[in-house]
Amino acid sequence: MTTTGDDERRVQEAVRRHTRNSDCAEAEDVISAVLSDPAVQEAQERVEAAETELGMELRARLQPFQERYDQAVAEGDRTRLTEVCAGKHGRWGRICVLPDRHQTPMKEPHWGRNSQGQPIARAGSAPDNW
Repeated sequence: MTTTGDDERRVQEAVRRHTRNSDCAEAEDVISAVLSDPAVQEAQERVEAAETELGMELRARLQPFQERYDQAVAEGDRTRLTEVCAGKHGRWGRICVLPDRHQTPMKEPHWGRNSQGQPIARAGSAPDNW
């Protein structure tokens, strides 16, 4: 047999879930509207083009880092893999193959390959919850 207190807690939890779900749905609608704006899409295309261009410009100098990273992956070298930059790209995820903390001493952007295997460079890092 349930008590009035149990019923009240269940109702409050149901209201919280409904409010949270409504807020999430509204946020998704707003994000979709912003991202579908032609000016935002054009800006995103310009950023992607600049990242790809910079990635190609830096390729000759930074390709050895990619090769060391690929070798560490192939060999399962956890030590070397933990020494790689944790910089994260909002679209491509963890792409940077440079040493951890490289931005300060080397003044280099994050550099690696996107999902199509093309070199890509990015200044800054996306938050971990992306």
